[in-house]
Amino acid sequence: MDMQLLDSVISAEDLKNLSVDQLYKLSDEMREFLIKHISETGGHLASNLGVVEMMLCIHKIFDTSKDRLVLDVGHQCYVHKMLTGRRDGFDNLRQYGGMAGFLRPDESVHDACVSGHASNSVSVALGMARARTLKREDYSVIAVIGDGALTGGLAYEALNDAGQSGEPLIIILNDNEMSITENVGAMTNHLSKLRLKPRYLYFKDKYRKFMKKAPGGMAVDKVIHSVKNSFKRAFLPSSFFENMGFTYLGPSDGHDIKYTLYLLELARDLARPVIIHLTTKKGKGYKYSEENPQDFHGVSCFDIGSGTPVKKGGKSFSSVFGEKLVSLAEKDARICAITAAMQTGVGLSGFAEKYKERFFDVGIAEGHAVALSAGLSRAGMVPVCAIYSTFLQRAYDMLIHDVAISKEHVIFGVDRAGLVGEDGETHQGSFDVAYLSSIPNMQILAPSDFAELEAMLEYAVCEMDGPVAIRYGRGGEGKFKENSFENASLSVKMKDGDKVTLVTYGTMINEVIAASEKCEGCEVIKLNSLAPLDLSCVIESVKKTGRIIVCEDVCNKGCIGEKIAATIAKEGISAKVILANTGDDFVSHGAVSKLYEQCGIDADSILKKILEA
Repeated sequence: MDMQLLDSVISAEDLKNLSVDQLYKLSDEMREFLIKHISETGGHLASNLGVVEMMLCIHKIFDTSKDRLVLDVGHQCYVHKMLTGRRDGFDNLRQYGGMAGFLRPDESVHDACVSGHASNSVSVALGMARARTLKREDYSVIAVIGDGALTGGLAYEALNDAGQSGEPLIIILNDNEMSITENVGAMTNHLSKLRLKPRYLYFKDKYRKFMKKAPGGMAVDKVIHSVKNSFKRAFLPSSFFENMGFTYLGPSDGHDIKYTLYLLELARDLARPVIIHLTTKKGKGYKYSEENPQDFHGVSCFDIGSGTPVKKGGKSFSSVFGEKLVSLAEKDARICAITAAMQTGVGLSGFAEKYKERFFDVGIAEGHAVALSAGLSRAGMVPVCAIYSTFLQRAYDMLIHDVAISKEHVIFGVDRAGLVGEDGETHQGSFDVAYLSSIPNMQILAPSDFAELEAMLEYAVCEMDGPVAIRYGRGGEGKFKENSFENASLSVKMKDGDKVTLVTYGTMINEVIAASEKCEGCEVIKLNSLAPLDLSCVIESVKKTGRIIVCEDVCNKGCIGEKIAATIAKEGISAKVILANTGDDFVSHGAVSKLYEQCGIDADSILKKILEA
């Protein structure tokens, strides 16, 4: 396709003089650009293809260098980045040192805030709107939130506040009937009913303009308006949003550029809390993503012609977790599986298909997922709740209040623990060890390979009591395949040595063993349990070597290395202690191997620390 029009659009300012027909042509060119580049770098495809026209309309009406655009989650920001001078950045999208896949204020003045997790956009936008009013400044605030994010409780807290605030605020509801997989819950049913309403707002506006000009027209309009409102109150339920205090505009086709422009201008001029309900098609413009939007939500490199990945993935920790849970559920009818809008991501599709009545996808509502699991446990079931490490952070209070205090037997599959790579700061699983190990009664297991994950999951379900978190990384296992969890050993010596003690857990064992093989005298100890923490063999080893390096793919504060260092000091042992972890800052985006190198926890960096010690 000729990219002549796209090449002429360097920034959103270039949209101002384009006609509606030209905007449609530009949307086609932008989709082709996105498909080509994301097929080469990977990224979020379907969500961005679905919002092209919407984003073009937003940028034609508003100036995001001044007006504040807040995107919920933010993985649909690619068109926004294309229209704010960053089209060249797509050559290294999500790569180390390259352009981020989410909004980042330090990347551009057009990025209003950090984004990465769901359901917070209305809260952040309302804060900006109130600050604008208090400072007597003049700019618009627009929040874009998907229907999937409306399963998150934070969204309702914000809507409840925003609707009665009176603040000029535009909320665009991007309704594509999807989060990553299909949406669930009562709000989805409510939106489906709203979609059936006829679109008459445009005609009503034209009618009122006509009546204002006609002799006696306003008097007639007043009578008609009164009769209509009486009829509506008597026979028609108002929308959920109108009851909260919003002016509700829609639903409307989000791919209809002319009408979307009209709605945005109308909402801006109303100068009050407004919700614009736009229906869009996730994956629009690319056959394979339209047919399977969940598969093209987040993609690795793929062949455009066939839609197939360039590299076919094998087994992963997620898939092994799901398969093992199915086999356990065959033997125990009490076992239930719970997830928060991540059925496929956490490997539970097989469980959902085979044991539909025991599978609960609660939508993007991690706090609810954890509290629901506590209730299931209290009533005699065995709940297994699988959530990404970065998203489980959102349920910290429920982990303490609903699960740990009463020692409920809930098993948590803490997926994507450690560094996950290209999604960057908001998605790295660097904090679960710190926040989980701070909770009394919480037990934490850390498998290093598939066999250990299966053994630990079975042990957690069948043998343990109270809450158990099993943390495992993204993707597949490494070279280490020894299953050291036999006899439920909390820690195990993997290699004898007398010069330096190396301690690690999880898949970091692969980096540690690789480093130890290049240097004589390394004693390697692997921790299978992080809570409770059995350090007897660690203490014995350190007394012998006088040097210890603790290697982890988590943040420095609250890491296991700190606990080990404190124990060594308490025991009065004189030893050189080195902590190798991700440090005290957030870890940016890039391939995991590159991030390991950056943090100094790859095999070569560990070897240097061994030699220094």
